Amino acid sequence: MTTARPVPALPDGVTVEELERLCVEVAVEASRFIRDERPPRMGVAATKSTETDVVTVMDRRSEELLHRLIQAARPDDGILGEEGADVTGTSGLTWVLDPIDGTVNYLYEIPAYAVSVAVVVGDAHSQGGWTPVAGAVADPCRRLVHHAGRGTGAWTSPEDPTESVAPERLSVSAEDRLARTLLATGFGYAPEVRARQAEVLRRVLPLVRDIRRIGSAALDLVRVAEGSVDAYAETGLNAWDLAAGWLVVEEAGGVVVGAGEEPGSAPGTALTVAAGPALVDQVRALFVAPVDAAG
Repeated sequence: MTTARPVPALPDGVTVEELERLCVEVAVEASRFIRDERPPRMGVAATKSTETDVVTVMDRRSEELLHRLIQAARPDDGILGEEGADVTGTSGLTWVLDPIDGTVNYLYEIPAYAVSVAVVVGDAHSQGGWTPVAGAVADPCRRLVHHAGRGTGAWTSPEDPTESVAPERLSVSAEDRLARTLLATGFGYAPEVRARQAEVLRRVLPLVRDIRRIGSAALDLVRVAEGSVDAYAETGLNAWDLAAGWLVVEEAGGVVVGAGEEPGSAPGTALTVAAGPALVDQVRALFVAPVDAAG
């Protein structure tokens, strides 16, 4: 069984609604930037953990843009970004940023990448020490933004707020059987990590309907929230990979858990699993212990 997470207290005078609005605004601005200002010949600026873990010039420029926008709007908040932003705030709130989630897709012009922006309470550097309270995942290719606030529901809205398109409320799949589960996942960059992940999938694949590997953790979580996949599981995620998507899933009626045995264990590097309440523990069990493919 899973249990609901407690709603963290916000600083005096701050509302979830205003944080959610700001998440949407800055995520959309960065989303437009990486789409509209993309150089015609994209280049790799550096690599991080391995030769396959790339950083583009646009990753860095997108994070710089997000940093400027957030500091202008909320100068007392902390900021933690994938590309190095690390500001200690005094308000009790920290913005957790992935300026381009799905950088390899972006590099190859595969239309599956996003900007992920979340506000969290707690220590964003600590596994299990923080909770998202508002977040947005902006999809530049579809010109959409998926967003949520703690207690406000999960929604997909057009990038342009002047469009006469009503926001769509998101709801996770009601699937409750593993054999009918469409499962999204992803792979790390280090060869030894990929080898372990491939071995796990060799055991898991016969037990589910099929596997999808899209290449963006933030968009995978959104797909769980909208019900276009039934579940998602991956190891190796950092706070910026999952913060916004975690909240979107929960506000869509889903559950996000980690590898710990205690109910409601926090997602993170060891494991992140997202699904509807009837399915999440079944999927988690596939990834925390060896599975008999025959059973």
